[in-house]
Amino acid sequence: MANNNEKMSREEAGRKGGETTAKNHDKEFYQEIGQKGGEATSENHDKEFYQEIGQKGGEATSENHDKEFYQEIGQKGGEATSENHDKEFYQEIGKKGGEATSDSHGKEFYQEIGEKGGEARGKQRDDSDDGKMSREEAGRKGGEKSRR
Repeated sequence: MANNNEKMSREEAGRKGGETTAKNHDKEFYQEIGQKGGEATSENHDKEFYQEIGQKGGEATSENHDKEFYQEIGQKGGEATSENHDKEFYQEIGKKGGEATSDSHGKEFYQEIGEKGGEARGKQRDDSDDGKMSREEAGRKGGEKSRR
């Protein structure tokens, strides 16, 4: 819409310019200027800058989306990953994850999670009461026998 002096507003001029540019350029043009912009930004900012904007983006996203949104994108990501990777990929990332966890945690961490796992299995056994010995109980009994 024109103002009183028959001039376009900045908003209108920007919109018309964007429409004209879009008509005159293809996808590759936008990819190229996007890459150049990304390179220039990376030269001017450090790791903390990207961490801060990433955190802000994550917070904004979490405010605008519910649990189902994250479940859906997680499932889509998992499916896409499984379609693009084989068994060896999962073995490799599992090994790396295990090594990183091992480097980050001491013996007490593993004792604690082992204890929690045993307690959870014990509760499952109590709930099902199918007459089978729990792994926790079998491990304890096996340990007692080996000490004799």
